[in-house]
Amino acid sequence: MENPAGARTLKSGDFLAEGFEAHRLHLRAVAYRMLGSLSDADDAVQNAWLDLSRADAGAIRDLGRWLTTVVARVCLDMLRSRTSRREEPFGVAVPDWLAGRGGGIDPADEALLADSVGLALLVVMESLSPAERVTFVLHDLFDLSYDEIAPVVGRSPGAARQLASRARRRVRGAEVPDADATRQRAVIDAFLAAARGGKFERLLAVLDPDAVLRADASAVRAGASSETRGAAAIAEVFVKRPFDARPALVNGSPGLAWAPGGRPKAVFRFTVRRGRVVAIDLIGEPERLRRLDTVLLEP
Repeated sequence: MENPAGARTLKSGDFLAEGFEAHRLHLRAVAYRMLGSLSDADDAVQNAWLDLSRADAGAIRDLGRWLTTVVARVCLDMLRSRTSRREEPFGVAVPDWLAGRGGGIDPADEALLADSVGLALLVVMESLSPAERVTFVLHDLFDLSYDEIAPVVGRSPGAARQLASRARRRVRGAEVPDADATRQRAVIDAFLAAARGGKFERLLAVLDPDAVLRADASAVRAGASSETRGAAAIAEVFVKRPFDARPALVNGSPGLAWAPGGRPKAVFRFTVRRGRVVAIDLIGEPERLRRLDTVLLEP
C-alpha cells in the first residue's frame, strides 16, 4: 500500500538530494567498474542526478536500485559510443590507473583505484561487448537480478542471463597482468637494456609473441603508428632508432619515460603477464602527461 506522506517527502528536493548523496559512492563504484575512468564515472553519476531531478519521485520505491539502473544505462551508452569511435588513436577512454588520476585524489577515489580485483577486471573486460560488460558488472559484482538488468540492456531476462554467462566465461578464461612490481620492474629493465643496445633477439625474448604497442594522438602526429602488433614488429620499432628512455614509476607502477632535461615528454606504460610484455602504451599528449603521477628513477 502506498504511503502518501512518504511520497510527499520523497518529492522534496532536499530529501532527494540527501538520498542521492547517500548513494553517490556506490554509483561511482558501479560506473567506474564499467567505464574504467573516474572522470567518466562522475559524468555518469551526474547524469543520473539530472534524471532523478526530472523523474516522478513518488513512483520510486527503491532509490538505490533505481539510480543503479539509470547509471548503468548511461554507462552502456558511453561504452557503445566508445566502440563506434575505436578508429581514434589509443581508444577513447584510458583507465585512470593507466592515464592518470589528477591531483588531490580523495579517499573514495583511492579505494576504487587500490582495488586490485577491480583493476584486473578492467583489463579483462576490455574484451567484452558493452552489453556483456554492463550485465556482468550489475549481476556478478552488484547483485542485480536479470529481471532488473533486462530493461537496461534492452534484452529479455533470459538473454541477459546469457550475456552474463558469456562474459563470465571470458573473465574466468582471461589472464590478468602480473601484480608483483619487482617482477614487472625486472622485465621492463630487460626491455630497456635490449632497446638501448639495439638487441633485436633480446627484445623478442621479453615480448609476448602477440604483444601490442599503442600510441596516442601526440605520438602518431610525431610519426608513430597508432598500433603495432606482434613481437617482431615491435622489436623493429625500438631497434631502428636510438631509445633514450629511463626507468620511472607511472602512477606507482613500473614504466619508462622519455624525459629530456628531467621533464617527461613521453611515458611508456607496460602490461606484463607471465614474465613477458604483452602491451606497451605510449602516452605523449600534454594533458594526459599532466594527469600522470610520474616519478623518474635513476638510469
